[in-house]
Amino acid sequence: MEPSHRNHQNPAFVGDDGRSTASTVEISANNPALRDNADDQEAGGKLPEERATWGKGVEFLMSCIAMSVGLGNVWRFPFTALDNGGGAFLIPYLIVLFLIGKPIYYLEMVIGQFSSRGSVKVFDLCPAMKGVGIGQVISISMVTTYYVAIMGITLRYLYDSFRSPLPWSECQPEWQSFCVASSLGNTSQLASPSTGSTPISGDPEMARLPQQQPVASAELYFLKEVLHETPNIEDGIGLPNWELVVGLFVAWACVFFIIRRGVKSSGKASYFLALFPYVIMGVLLVRAVTLPGSLDGIYYFIKPQWGKILDPKVWYAAVTQCFYSLSVCFGNIIMYSSFNKFGHNVHRDAAIVTGLDTMTSLLAGFTIFGILGHLAHEIGTDDIGSVVKGGAGLAFISYPDAIAKFKQLPQIFSVLFFLMLFVLGIGSNIAMTSCSVTAIRDRFPNFKQWQCSLLIAVVSFLIGLMYITPGGQYMLTLVDFFGASMIALVLGIAELYTIGWIYGTDRLCKDIEFMLNRKVGLYWRLCWSIFTPLIMTVILIYFYATYEPLTYNNIIYPNWAYSIGWMITAFGILQLPIWMIVAIIRDPGKTVGAKIRGAFTPKKNWGPMDPLLREQYNKEIENELTPKRGQGIWAAIKQNIFG
Repeated sequence: MEPSHRNHQNPAFVGDDGRSTASTVEISANNPALRDNADDQEAGGKLPEERATWGKGVEFLMSCIAMSVGLGNVWRFPFTALDNGGGAFLIPYLIVLFLIGKPIYYLEMVIGQFSSRGSVKVFDLCPAMKGVGIGQVISISMVTTYYVAIMGITLRYLYDSFRSPLPWSECQPEWQSFCVASSLGNTSQLASPSTGSTPISGDPEMARLPQQQPVASAELYFLKEVLHETPNIEDGIGLPNWELVVGLFVAWACVFFIIRRGVKSSGKASYFLALFPYVIMGVLLVRAVTLPGSLDGIYYFIKPQWGKILDPKVWYAAVTQCFYSLSVCFGNIIMYSSFNKFGHNVHRDAAIVTGLDTMTSLLAGFTIFGILGHLAHEIGTDDIGSVVKGGAGLAFISYPDAIAKFKQLPQIFSVLFFLMLFVLGIGSNIAMTSCSVTAIRDRFPNFKQWQCSLLIAVVSFLIGLMYITPGGQYMLTLVDFFGASMIALVLGIAELYTIGWIYGTDRLCKDIEFMLNRKVGLYWRLCWSIFTPLIMTVILIYFYATYEPLTYNNIIYPNWAYSIGWMITAFGILQLPIWMIVAIIRDPGKTVGAKIRGAFTPKKNWGPMDPLLREQYNKEIENELTPKRGQGIWAAIKQNIFG
């Protein structure tokens, strides 16, 4: 680059090697030509404030790792695999990873970096589909509220882990008639139905526990001391537990202080949030494989059940695990990549994150099932499945139960485990909260980063109080199902068809060539245009075809709870038609047909945020897309898929 250009070099358009991604472009806000070409400039002739960027490219990579590697890897993947064929589950999972996970991850990285727009504003590529981005922000905001509530419970256990003995290792006096201390070694005699005693009649909190069989003190501690859980929510959810309120407050304070300066602060924290959990996981894995019975647990985890590999439920489980584990179609990836420097190698980063996510899931599975194998050995059973509890039950019942049986310093391994969970959860939640902050600030740029972050933290904290009540787990399950799963599937599919067919796979590939100067292979083209949206559509049909009313611990929700759930789902999905109508009405076209066509056409200022780069891009893309226009539908389809 000529020396005269360096003074005007915009850091947002500098590659990782320190060079401008368009060496002939002079970037100068004082150039009147830029003001004429900048469609997105503010009223009064001022260009919009320059968008922040990651301090280093590796901060983006670390942040993506911290976001995608989370609780889903530690407590969702091992039990999803176990329930769906064990080692055989890896075959459909890896196929799904290559046909859904990697293509969507790369696609979202590309459009976020190319446009430097957040998850809502990125739909300037098709204004009629803006509701997809808004619906995803609504969904991720709801996920954020309960995700941090889980972090609050984790902090309670982390605090308790410093006590000796561990509080869940012994029975409380009021539990004596139906409790087995988790600190005991071989409890097979005590746990047998013939010697067990029935829970005290009239104790509603024990209604959901196995009858005629004593219960481990770790399970009773979680249900009665931490959650104070009620058998149902017919009479309401109750008041928050003050100890969990403190944990919820501390968790939100951590999130706020990390994101208060945007990527400048979260980027620095990403090194710790991404790498530290692996240090702890390594220590726990070494400890796990040295325990008696651990290898039996690991073998139980990976033992293939080949008969399940053709079961559609297994493939459905593989898709949903991949979908939620990588956090695709929630807007997080688009948001993070929008702060990249133009030309950053997201192709490499997408491959690293998706591969590392799978490896982490396997590593977590070996660690968890190694320890559960030891737990089965200690209580004297060969049926490892009998000590397995999925989801929150793993983190707050099965693992504490196993730790309580450690003969030496169980507190150390308890502290390590819950500290790892907390760091994993915070890393994921920073991405989710930042997604909401970015969407708001893209719309209201005068709203300062710290103000927006504080507002979301306070509002989410108040909503999160609902999840730490005696009926909190009922509400968490309800919001997770109706506010995350159902909304994310529908809007994710809408996103794929919007980018793959309305905006166009061929145009997306041309954008990548312009930005990264690399050709896009047939694998990516076929996935973005055919395989990925088609598989997701089949999954959505299967989801609704096999739908059953949601339950929590086999308890049916009251009608008012189902009504709230469907209202949440409707609120998220209805953003699609609402904003489609708004876009058509707002379009300056003279006729209805012109308005509709305009609403499904990229805005004039769509493209790189730098005005001169955008001008160069518009000329190139017009020349690239013109040749086959007007040659019929099949020619257009062929061009979209194959170029």
